[in-house]
Amino acid sequence: MTSLFKRCQQRALDHQGGVKALQEQLPKAKTAAQLRKIGDDRYLAEMAACIFRAGFVWRVVQNKWDGFEEVFNNFLPIWVASRSPEQIEDMASDTRIIRNLNKVKAVQDNALLVLDLQREYGGVGKFLAQWPEDDITGLWLYLKKHGSRLGGNSGQYFLRFMGKDTFILSRDVCAALKLNGIIDKDNPSSQRDLRKVQEAFNEMRAESGWQLCQLSRMLALSIG
Repeated sequence: MTSLFKRCQQRALDHQGGVKALQEQLPKAKTAAQLRKIGDDRYLAEMAACIFRAGFVWRVVQNKWDGFEEVFNNFLPIWVASRSPEQIEDMASDTRIIRNLNKVKAVQDNALLVLDLQREYGGVGKFLAQWPEDDITGLWLYLKKHGSRLGGNSGQYFLRFMGKDTFILSRDVCAALKLNGIIDKDNPSSQRDLRKVQEAFNEMRAESGWQLCQLSRMLALSIG
């Protein structure tokens, strides 16, 4: 019986028109050294971007991004964390950003998380760099528990956009996993289901030598 990797790879090759066409669409994660070099302000900025993009048109967030940088003082963690409740309310009513008090509060909460990671690990990049890829769902759960509004796809996209190797449970990835009998739900969220998904990706990673982000993209492309 062919492996999950080989089955999905062949479907992706068939849909995309060959090896070269498939390879051109595969992302590449950053190295541990590259992750460590990124400033904590950029990690906080991407957390904020993912929070504000959730349930919103991404293009609108992008078009206002210069305003976000201004209102959040370039996402300096200590500055954001030290804003008073009155200042947070003022920021949330600023027309340079998308006005949403709860999401602005979430950015401040995540600034506190960043400061905690600075104290314990020396920075977000060092924290992410040391987290093993064979337990990436554990990292998702950490962000959900210790961060604000970083559960679900927001946390996954934060990691992907910052370059930490991760798969993403997009609709097409979930469809591929369901088609191959790894999961039986459209949106797996229980720890039991996440363990099954992690184990499947670990097996594909060991077999292929591919990064998690590449395997994730390949599964999505195997659907169409």
